Parts: sequence; structure tokens; C-alpha cells
Amino acid sequence: MPYSTIIYTKKDHVAYITLNRPEADNVINQQLAQELEDVCRGINQDEDIYVVMLTGAGGKVFCGGSQLELEKSGTVYSAATAIAGIDRPVVAAINGDALGQGLELALSCDIRLASDKARFGFPQVAQGLIPFDGGTQRLPRIVGKGKALELILTAETIIAEEAFEIGLVNKVVAGANLAAEAEALAKTIASKGPIALRYIKEAVNKGLDLTLEQGLRLEADLYFLLHTTADRAEGITAFLEKRPPQFKGK
Repeated sequence: MPYSTIIYTKKDHVAYITLNRPEADNVINQQLAQELEDVCRGINQDEDIYVVMLTGAGGKVFCGGSQLELEKSGTVYSAATAIAGIDRPVVAAINGDALGQGLELALSCDIRLASDKARFGFPQVAQGLIPFDGGTQRLPRIVGKGKALELILTAETIIAEEAFEIGLVNKVVAGANLAAEAEALAKTIASKGPIALRYIKEAVNKGLDLTLEQGLRLEADLYFLLHTTADRAEGITAFLEKRPPQFKGK
């Protein structure tokens, strides 16, 4: 279907989602949230997609938050839940400020690269609100309880270098190089076995909520399932023949 608040393309097993409301700092409104939900549903049904890359249009703001954070509205629309529900690895190219629900959107991605000009923060408490799209749950899992509470309770905005230091982003890149570096990373991941990629994401994400013993059992189950796939046979054959594997996702 055609989209008006996002740009969606795919090439070489990588799907590209761009938040496309630059005139409004890519703020999430109901239509954008619905379009994200639709495109993410389609990605999970498309076996030709191995990796997803998410960014914002305009070059200055990744996502400036949510429309409901800017108005007196009780309407809640989730965007991070849709991105978190993608069963393929998701790389975020955070090309500018990620604030409020925009930060929650970034947290729902698996790997985060940020422009050196990007800023991060949860301003909601200054408005008498709290993060509502996973911020109170995902942030402490990524940066730890103490730092998460500090950021949320103070409504402090931090720069990209501090975000890197606390583990909020994986890497800080000069703004002019961000898109190319994020795309190169996405393509590197996409060159690997697509079933294995999905299983790795499942093992890590589900394992965080399991005991170590349960997580190890999940990992072992997924490992043995891979031995039943054609991709596993192709990986071994390609290694023995000293050539790049041609994975089919089967």
C-alpha cells in the first residue's frame, strides 16, 4: 500500500524504513503509527527480507517524540511495539534527536548507530507524564536500572557521546557518514543465514526474561533446529568449497 508518513523500500534482502514527516520533526502521529504497524507486519511475512534499517528524513531529527506529548490528548498509539515485533534484526540510523517516543522507537531496534549531532532524552516527566511505549522497560535493560532512572526522572537530554558511553548506542558516526555506515552494517548482517539471524534475535530477546538454565535450553533447541535447514547444509558446503554461501532462508 502507498504510505504518506513513511518511505519504505527494499533491496538486496534489506528493508529500509524512513520516518517521513521532516516538517514536523518526524513526530509520531496516529497515521505514522498505523503505517509503521502495517509495514512491520508485511516485513514479517516477506521471506526475502533478512535485515531492516530504520532512520528519519530531513537529516536533523530522527524522531522528535509523539503528537500526544505535544497536545492535551489521552490517545495512545504505539510505534515501538511494531518495530520491536519485527523478527529480523533491525538497525537504527539515528540521524538526529531521538526524544520521548522517538527514543522509545530507537530502543526497540536491535543495533543503534547515531550521528555525532544526535541527542537523546525522555522529557515526559517534566510534562507530568511517563514514557508509555516501552521506555521504562527497555532503557534499564540496555543501560542499567540506575542510569535509566536518572535519565527518566530528571528529563535530562544527553549528547551522542554520552549515549555511547552508557551503552545506549553502539557507535557514534559523523552525520555525513551515518547512512552509508548503517547500510554497510545492515548488508553485512544480511549476508549471513537468514534463519540463523532470526533465531539469534529470538534467543537473545527471550533469554533476557528466562533463567540461565531456561535460556540455555532455548539456545540449544534453536541450534538443533538449524541443522534441519537447507541453509545449514549450504553454509557447510560453502565453507568446504571456500566460497561465499548462497543462503535461501530455507
